[in-house]
Amino acid sequence: QEFPRINTKFGKPDANPPYYTQYGSHNISIAIDTPGGLVVPNIKDCANLSVIEIQREIVRLAKDAQAGKLKMADIQGGTITLSNIGVIGTKDPSPVPFGGQSVIGATGRTMKLPRYNEKMELEPRDIMIIRWVGDHRHLDGATLARFSNAFKKYMEEPGQWLLTMK
Repeated sequence: QEFPRINTKFGKPDANPPYYTQYGSHNISIAIDTPGGLVVPNIKDCANLSVIEIQREIVRLAKDAQAGKLKMADIQGGTITLSNIGVIGTKDPSPVPFGGQSVIGATGRTMKLPRYNEKMELEPRDIMIIRWVGDHRHLDGATLARFSNAFKKYMEEPGQWLLTMK
């Protein structure tokens, strides 16, 4: 809700003038690898769900996807996509937005790498690359960078993120 342009979809490519639609609901699409190929269902209205409700919906969608039982309503209506391709082993993913969505994010695998702490001493840290790609027809890079910084903060300090949720 802090970055409304992230939750948009570009209109018809031949529209004159070009337009985009800003959605009120945050329907977050999640990429799921299945024996039949990748499917991308979405969690409806995430902003109004608790963490537990989101987790339950992810489990349901994954189970239905693996069984080939997703409904069309599960797949339609996504407004932003997250892909956890890192579980397959990819270190630095290169996602491509689809379906007119303004943003897709993909996580790489977690790697243990040396990093300096506050005392300038090397210590092992868990590092994950998250690549965000935005549709610049209606989303500027500065907004996407601010969103990326907020997302990073929430991943590093999940307690802060929980305070913003239902």
